[in-house]
Amino acid sequence: MKRFDGGSLIPGATWHATAESEAEVVRKAVEKLKIEHGETDVRPDMVERIKERIFDVGTRH
Repeated sequence: MKRFDGGSLIPGATWHATAESEAEVVRKAVEKLKIEHGETDVRPDMVERIKERIFDVGTRH
């Protein structure tokens, strides 16, 4: 299982996205950015930042 914590990129964000694959975590995170933070266009560099912060569940506390 993979996980991305919104607060690791957006100060104060408390949401997270989890899924079996990195691609699905990215998709969920982008959806959250659009819905909860009003982002209309998520740039490729933002996607790269999300990918850099994805970790395997159980390897981080």
